[in-house]
Amino acid sequence: MQQFPERAHVRLRSRVHGGYLHANEDGVGVSLRWHRRGSVHAAWQVHRVLHDGTTCVLLHSAAYGRYLAVSPHPAPPGHRGHRVVQGEYGEQGEYPILWKPVGSGHAGYVLLRHVSYRLLRADGRYRFWLAGVSVDDFDNQSTMMHWKVEAIPPRPAPLINRGGLRGLFLLHEEPVVLQRTIRYVRADNLGNFNLNPNGWPSFQFHGRSVFNLRSEVADHVGLAIFFFRVIVCVRAGRYGRPTPLLIDLPRNEETLDVVAIVIGTAGEIIR
Repeated sequence: MQQFPERAHVRLRSRVHGGYLHANEDGVGVSLRWHRRGSVHAAWQVHRVLHDGTTCVLLHSAAYGRYLAVSPHPAPPGHRGHRVVQGEYGEQGEYPILWKPVGSGHAGYVLLRHVSYRLLRADGRYRFWLAGVSVDDFDNQSTMMHWKVEAIPPRPAPLINRGGLRGLFLLHEEPVVLQRTIRYVRADNLGNFNLNPNGWPSFQFHGRSVFNLRSEVADHVGLAIFFFRVIVCVRAGRYGRPTPLLIDLPRNEETLDVVAIVIGTAGEIIR
């Protein structure tokens, strides 16, 4: 557990493939990616919880704030066990997203055991084009289930994504302009906000630009002139931790819950 301190950001690298656990841009899938070590999609924040008297971890993506979760559905063809996805921390509780790091018996590597006693594994040992992730039975242990934990040093504050700014000046559009509902709430100066998103106001948002979203959220919470002081955080489920949105929105049209935090207030601590 020492490799998973509370609120730290980590990367998980497969011992066999050398690829990093990656939150896909669709906001749902999880895969392995090479040469993407510096990507925010490869960063996961630790959320430690107590379960049956022992400490477990929840891992939520630094990209979209969604949690590493086990799906009840079988893994895709060519993969073993059950599918691993980006899930929410909502009314269904912690069970789908609850993990316990355990020793692998090999120095420098850990096993990530789901509460169901299945282990996170990298797939595609001999067929790299099938390189994804799934969970498989504890008794089927192999080096495909060994993960190197890499700590990510903290940085002082989130930066505006340059990809969002680029879209303001270049004649470039998505082939299909996505539209989604944004439910939003403003945190007070102490970081408090209404946890029930059913009571939040909403608006329709077109496209994926995080810069444009920041501007529109600031406008809706009455801070249009000072939008540069607003941090937009995404929240995956009623009990999910707010996560600063650093990149453009996922490639889907699902409703997105966001919390607006004003820079320079005590509310910044909820990041």
